[in-house]
Amino acid sequence: MEKVPLMGRRVFFYVQHLLGIGHLARASRIAKALVERGLEVTMVMGGTAVPGFPGEGVKTIALPAVTSGDKGFSGLVDGEGNPVTRAFEERRKGLLIEALRATDPDIVIIEAFPFGRRQMRFELLPLLDAIAAMERRPLVATSLRDILQERTKPGRAEETVELVKSHFDLVLVHGDPAFARLEETFLLAGEVEDRVVYTGLVAPPPPAEPAERYDIVVSAGGGAVGKELIGAALEAARLVPATLRWCLVTGPNLPEADFDAFAAAAGDGVGLFRFRKDFASLLAGARLSVSQAGYNTVCDILRAGCASLLVPFTAGGETEQETRAARLEKLGLAGVLPEEGITPALLAGKIEAMLARPKPAMPPLDLEGAAGTARVLEERLLSTERVRPSRSA
Repeated sequence: MEKVPLMGRRVFFYVQHLLGIGHLARASRIAKALVERGLEVTMVMGGTAVPGFPGEGVKTIALPAVTSGDKGFSGLVDGEGNPVTRAFEERRKGLLIEALRATDPDIVIIEAFPFGRRQMRFELLPLLDAIAAMERRPLVATSLRDILQERTKPGRAEETVELVKSHFDLVLVHGDPAFARLEETFLLAGEVEDRVVYTGLVAPPPPAEPAERYDIVVSAGGGAVGKELIGAALEAARLVPATLRWCLVTGPNLPEADFDAFAAAAGDGVGLFRFRKDFASLLAGARLSVSQAGYNTVCDILRAGCASLLVPFTAGGETEQETRAARLEKLGLAGVLPEEGITPALLAGKIEAMLARPKPAMPPLDLEGAAGTARVLEERLLSTERVRPSRSA
């Protein structure tokens, strides 16, 4: 079979971030790797705009934004904070399907769904139906982090399996199976194992030499959650030796009033920032990272080879970060402090204990998941005919 050149082949990448920016950051790294392979990538984003994402070379389509109404992901609100209406849903659905048809993609990637993002069923189920009806059906993949949320209602796992079997060619698991396997947090993974491919962890490239060095780097991801961690760290800085240099990165989504209050409270030796483009290099030069246990932050830490203290996000019954933190602690790569009941004194004590430990030896985990994803999609695309039949053909 004659191979099809990648130049000019099109990717339609749906990403919906609701609370933090982790999903968007991971997808942006993957999109960059796809562009570097010669593919034309259109990213359809359904959340609020985040400066710098998805990055150069990626076409973007912004749907009317929706976000999570609270930390427990219990409801959707629009960009003004109003509950999403049926009319709003219909408008988004129409715009999404219109974007699909205008792109006429060779590959469709849907981030998280159907394993997550069930709140977006109102537009994603019609999207899948529209894909199935296309004359030239694209390759369809779901893009997953390595550890899933384990809290599920009866019947949801079975429904997920049925959707995968009906609509998806690939389940791209962005992880190293030596660290976490899909079946450990999705018990029915065996029923779709013929579609599962592990790409490696989607980590950033090796960081540059840090332009400045801090002993402790505290970060709160996107900043939509993590306010308590930043506040506790500001107070903890007063309880440890004053010679330690601190860098606190609040994230771009921390409310302005909270950032201003933290800035007023920051003492000598404490730098407070919303965002640092050189975050990865700061970690490489730090003695300790203090953060939540989100996928992207952990990838940054592993790439930098930095000691870490993790405070996993558990609000609303979330289990993913707690699971990831426990695995890293078991490997000797991190200390863990529960989010609930954190105090400046507890945090200061744990930080001093972590600083006294030797630097961890990093295991040989696959951190090249962006390139791995591009390679998998390229190989699958080049193994198919130019005319893409429907699944029923």
